[in-house]
Amino acid sequence: MADTPKIERIEFTVFEIKVENMTTDPAGFGIAYSPGRADPQIRFGMRVYADNGVVGEYVPGRGRAKVIKSACEALSHSLIGKPALQRERHYRVLRGMTKHIGEVGIGALDIALWDLAGKHYNAPVAELLGGHRDRLPAYASTIHGDRHPKGLSSPEAYADFAERCYELGYRAYKMHGWSGNVAEESEMIRAVTKRVGGKMAIMYDASGQPKTLADAILIGKVCDECDLYWLEDPYSDGGISIHGHTTLKKNINTPLLITEFVRNLETTTDIMVSGATDFGRADPDYDGGLTGCHKVAVAAEGLGMDVEIHSCGPAMRHLMAACRNANYYEVNLVHPDCPNAWSLPFYTGGYSDQLDCVDEDGCVRVPDGPGFGVGYDWNAIERAALETTIIK
Repeated sequence: MADTPKIERIEFTVFEIKVENMTTDPAGFGIAYSPGRADPQIRFGMRVYADNGVVGEYVPGRGRAKVIKSACEALSHSLIGKPALQRERHYRVLRGMTKHIGEVGIGALDIALWDLAGKHYNAPVAELLGGHRDRLPAYASTIHGDRHPKGLSSPEAYADFAERCYELGYRAYKMHGWSGNVAEESEMIRAVTKRVGGKMAIMYDASGQPKTLADAILIGKVCDECDLYWLEDPYSDGGISIHGHTTLKKNINTPLLITEFVRNLETTTDIMVSGATDFGRADPDYDGGLTGCHKVAVAAEGLGMDVEIHSCGPAMRHLMAACRNANYYEVNLVHPDCPNAWSLPFYTGGYSDQLDCVDEDGCVRVPDGPGFGVGYDWNAIERAALETTIIK
């Protein structure tokens, strides 16, 4: 192991993007359709340099950059001089460091280390993980509803957009609604089902918006009526109450998907074992990178359950390619009148998670180059940079 490359330095670049017809809150925690707006949004990119010249790269597509970058930067000091290929070791050490504050900073570091490993071995990350497929069935996952005429402002607008997604090739469609009003959300679910039911798998993500268990039961019964594929994060407990979701499951038949808001392997596994959810959820950005998420997928497989990978990006594609028990790749957050803010304009080589990224069969390709098989236009990122930090 004497010739194992060591981590020499880690570089963080904070930069700004603007997305047509989209606004965001000052901290970057949420985005919303807003015609004519293009508010600045903060993102960050990172590069992990090994002493043999190999560089692992990762640029998270989503917001919350200020929080995630700060956590990554704080943790990165512990990686300098350490073996670059010992991802399991780093995962355990970083989890120990973050046990009082949450694990959000681990994900991006771990993902960059997987990219570095793939480039070191000249192999796609999916292959290192044991990947068994190079095309992934995808679902269109909408942004939250709005009140603008060209937006997702009515049940019929959601149904129109579902038909458009079907015409593009998608065979699955997920709705994020408005604010959890039972009547409004129910009308949306019924409208979409009437339009594309029977030819698309339909999911509904309540995003914890309905305020009570009673609301969740009422919406859940509409999901039953419409034969939905799953009901996700059904009410405002945050998707973490075992007792609450077990009670909900006794009252409805639609499969539940929770654990998006649970941040570690053990708690996610406990919830899956408890019977409170029918699907597991794993997110490389927030759940310990590919190392942590692959553990969740294997735990779910051992329980005879499926795990759905949250959000889009090259890391998510490579992870899903290695998971036998994952059904759909999430192309989120899409809208009929604005680009997907999670699909960065800095990818090179034609990579995209925009609405039209699927083929005629509704699938996306897993990039097959070394690492994650995608490049980033660092010159463009640096032109948009607000600050750069180097840890060494």
